[in-house]
Amino acid sequence: MLNQIKTYHATTVLGLKHKGKVVLAGDGQVTYGETVLKSKARKVRKLFNGKVLAGFAGAAADAFTLFERFEEKLDEFGGNLSRAAVDLAKDWRTDRYLRRLEAQLAVLDHKSIFLISGTGDVIEPDDDVIAIGSGGDFALVAARALMKHSTLDAAKIAREAMLLTAQLCIYTNDQIIVEEL
Repeated sequence: MLNQIKTYHATTVLGLKHKGKVVLAGDGQVTYGETVLKSKARKVRKLFNGKVLAGFAGAAADAFTLFERFEEKLDEFGGNLSRAAVDLAKDWRTDRYLRRLEAQLAVLDHKSIFLISGTGDVIEPDDDVIAIGSGGDFALVAARALMKHSTLDAAKIAREAMLLTAQLCIYTNDQIIVEEL
């Protein structure tokens, strides 16, 4: 049997803009292989003096490096989320050290939402909602349905979508943290 390298993984993060509010939600689960190591991890945070929300999914240690680099880019570009996202993606793809990082970032402010990946992707969704991580597809569908067919506010939509995701995805739990702008 081959030894498999296990890493600490954090999943799921959901970001959305709805009725003038911007929110980012993350579950609290961190796994090591098939083992749950932590149930109350904080995967979402406010950056740039509380004007930008950022969350991660993937290898936990890698994500902290990316948060730090992304915050440097925000400072460098005066809080311009688009420029910071594109520049981070460029560095992430070309830098020898960074390109080994296995994580994704979801970043948003009142104007934009982006998914940033190590393959150089900077994706802006068409419908003001983005989700990453192993439960990302579940969270995305749930959020879209709730945005379209409910009167819930943005924070409640994010929380409910994540709770639904936790019922389906074994790598997502119900310890949800929601940050709002």
